[in-house]
Amino acid sequence: MTQEIGGFAALGIHSAVLAAISAVGYEEPSPIQAQAIPVILDGHDMIGQAQTGTGKTAAFALPILSKIDPAKREPQALILAPTRELALQVATAFETYSKQLPGVGVVAIYGGAPMGPQLKAIRQGAQIIVATPGRLVDHLSRNGELLSTIRFLVLDEADEMLKLGFMDDLEVIFEAMPESRQSVLFSATLPHSIRAIAEKHLREPKHIKIAAKTQTVARIEQAHLMVHADQKIPAVLRLLEVEDFDALIAFVRTKQATLDLAAALEAKGYKAAALNGDIAQNQRERVIESLKDGRLDIVVATDVAARGIDVPRITHVFNVDMPYDPESYVHRIGRTGRAGRDGRALLLVTPRERRMLQVIERVTGQKVAEVRLPDPQQVLDARIRRLTESLRPLVADAEASHGELLDRLIADIGCSPRALAAALLRKATNGQALTLAEVQKEQPLVPVGGPRERSDRSDRGERGERSERGDRERRAPMPLAEGRVRCRTALGARDGIAARNLLGAILNEGGLAREAIGRIQVRDSFSLVELPEEGLERLLGKLKDTRVGGKQLKLRRYRED
Repeated sequence: MTQEIGGFAALGIHSAVLAAISAVGYEEPSPIQAQAIPVILDGHDMIGQAQTGTGKTAAFALPILSKIDPAKREPQALILAPTRELALQVATAFETYSKQLPGVGVVAIYGGAPMGPQLKAIRQGAQIIVATPGRLVDHLSRNGELLSTIRFLVLDEADEMLKLGFMDDLEVIFEAMPESRQSVLFSATLPHSIRAIAEKHLREPKHIKIAAKTQTVARIEQAHLMVHADQKIPAVLRLLEVEDFDALIAFVRTKQATLDLAAALEAKGYKAAALNGDIAQNQRERVIESLKDGRLDIVVATDVAARGIDVPRITHVFNVDMPYDPESYVHRIGRTGRAGRDGRALLLVTPRERRMLQVIERVTGQKVAEVRLPDPQQVLDARIRRLTESLRPLVADAEASHGELLDRLIADIGCSPRALAAALLRKATNGQALTLAEVQKEQPLVPVGGPRERSDRSDRGERGERSERGDRERRAPMPLAEGRVRCRTALGARDGIAARNLLGAILNEGGLAREAIGRIQVRDSFSLVELPEEGLERLLGKLKDTRVGGKQLKLRRYRED
């Protein structure tokens, strides 16, 4: 067993699970993990009082995975979460920790997405179900025996579930499971209602209580920017126009994202490189040395690949993708502000990630202020400032060294000094937009809080919904990105459809990656979706029988003439 996971090895976790957590950089168990894992492995029911951000997901996921039987293709573990976002986060964690366990399947069950793929995953024998109570009860109404083989139950953030009114649903779910199951309940607080559930449904539970430590990060200025998921790369490029950085590390979640962002940065002239788990150790060392000595200015990395990077010249950290937990956020931004220097950390937050931002603020005890994307005037001013700074040292002796050549060129070309200087500037700036009108024409970014984000909200009032519908009807379609076409469905806001419903249906049924889908505009009586032109007919064929909100999607190519 490797030394760095010795703390986890001592807890009795399955060797394949240990291998998986070693691969993602886990070293020592947190207090909740050290206390809860042996209790769960021993088969006891348990009440864990712990805040989000203490590592509680691994505290129940690692021992449950150690006890799952991959040979049995039936539901064995049920994890209940109060929200879609938390359910997805927990399901992702289970998938990560089970990578070395062949035959173990995980399915996330939540509202706002088609039931078809969820039912298919259950039929194929997923052993771990991560669900929100409401959607799970919908599944139980179709299949009352769904939970009859459950051996492990976890109620995650039980107090939040009760606040959201899931008490009746929980009772239905409890009734559908065997009484012989092992039950674990996690809650930040233990009001009377939670204690009543524990007394009724848990058997002699062990109690564990962990206080969340406030983590502070000195000398680092923190800020966040609300941005749509498909506009992260343009947002990063826009921010870099105005940020005065020496060296920068940008964090993303996947290997592919490191390559995509690094390529986009290089295309804009930045000295950038990707750092991920596929990079050989000698190449990794060369990248870090290049960052130290100035041959590179930006490294795009995953959390695991960035371990051990200590480069004093890093002035900025960009969290392009939201970290999975607050501890990762603290570790990431700690890459700057080294050696007594000030640092700056920027976090890109999509509308669905607002809750995690609040958790980060609570755990760190610091407010992460919101900033806005630079406007065209700020971008123009920054470009001219950089051009000025690059030319200033050159003009000191330029007349002495190149004055005669200048005179000859003016004479040979037959132009004024101003015309020649302008031509040389055009050549030196390589077609970069340097007037306000030109900058304004560059690819626009849709601000969060604008049309698309509003249509994503499910909790808006009726009056706000009516006014937004009017706005949608008056809006003209936005310019299309190259390689995409606009498709239309007759489903709209009056059918109770939101952008997230359409996105979920297309992702699940069409087999597309998220980045392949562009803007989704939901209007009163129809919706528009941007899809890749390549393979469009095949995709529309796949979506032919797809239903959203009980109605057929019926996507068709949209002709705007």
